[in-house]
Amino acid sequence: MTQTTGADAPPAPRSSSFLAEVKDAVTPRATVLVLGVIALQLLFIASYVGALHDPKPRDVPFGVVAPAAAAQQAVTRLERLPGSPLDPRAVADEATARKKIMNREIDGALIVHPARTTDTLLVASGGGTVLATTLEKYLTVLEASQQRTVRTVDVAPASPQDFDGLTSFYLVVGWCVGGYLCASILAISTGARPANASRATIRLAVMVLVSIVGGLGGAVIVGPILGALPGSVAALWGLGALVTFSVGAATLALQGVFGIVGIGLAILLVVIAGNPSAGGAFPLPMLPPFWKAIGPALPPGAGTWVARSIAYFDGNDTTAALLVLSAWAAAGIVITLVAAVLRTRRRGGPRPAQTP
Repeated sequence: MTQTTGADAPPAPRSSSFLAEVKDAVTPRATVLVLGVIALQLLFIASYVGALHDPKPRDVPFGVVAPAAAAQQAVTRLERLPGSPLDPRAVADEATARKKIMNREIDGALIVHPARTTDTLLVASGGGTVLATTLEKYLTVLEASQQRTVRTVDVAPASPQDFDGLTSFYLVVGWCVGGYLCASILAISTGARPANASRATIRLAVMVLVSIVGGLGGAVIVGPILGALPGSVAALWGLGALVTFSVGAATLALQGVFGIVGIGLAILLVVIAGNPSAGGAFPLPMLPPFWKAIGPALPPGAGTWVARSIAYFDGNDTTAALLVLSAWAAAGIVITLVAAVLRTRRRGGPRPAQTP
């Protein structure tokens, strides 16, 4: 009887070999990461479509200038519009209305001229062309119902090269992308969590350099090179550095706490939640309540607000947004360093030197 030696044994069936490879590749960690990607994909669709599919003005801050009796009558009429598109309030005179628009306290104003049949509508397309045209549409219909007409005056017009006032938004999105991509590259190339506080500090220092260069580059591109956005290049440079660093530092912090999953969490905060709520495509008063509420607290929304203020509103009303960006930057620094220190302590002391 002939015996088959090990060398002469037939090869394992292809199907069993393939299944073994699949088993080795599809680890629990890989499965969780893939499920996370699917979740981010669906959240992306839900967030963008939910925020932008049906824009309508809601409680837009709006001034009314008219003699006392006529002013109260006009305010009451605007308050009763279906869907509450406007949040009207009486304003003393046209000069005050213009000042409030430039200070970004209101988004428009109606100047009633009782002795004439034509009133004046003040808007600011620099704060969002879609909002300005929507206000003009609403007021034109409303005035027509009173057998009156309206003349529109743009107090802070958007640049002709700034289509629909979107340049500020795209500029800030670019800075945000630079922030989380730089932090992600550091994680992918050298490990999501830095070995110790020194390595964490080096990563933060890299983010500072990237932020300075990226901030300047963005400001120069949209300003002197393309002429798409007016305003101080120096002010936009400073804003760009702060936006980039705040997003980068926040991403480093998330990576320090959650590891590679922190990259996905950064995308969730900045891209999925932050971009559609930033007031870019549609200014904040035209977004649904949830996105309108979270937008100013996230870097894309805060950055877009400041960029438009620099470009079209003499840099007014930027303090709150700059504090938001600074808070993200400060929290990113602190959490990144604390996470690195705690990790070192858990491992019983400093780890061998590694690249940052």
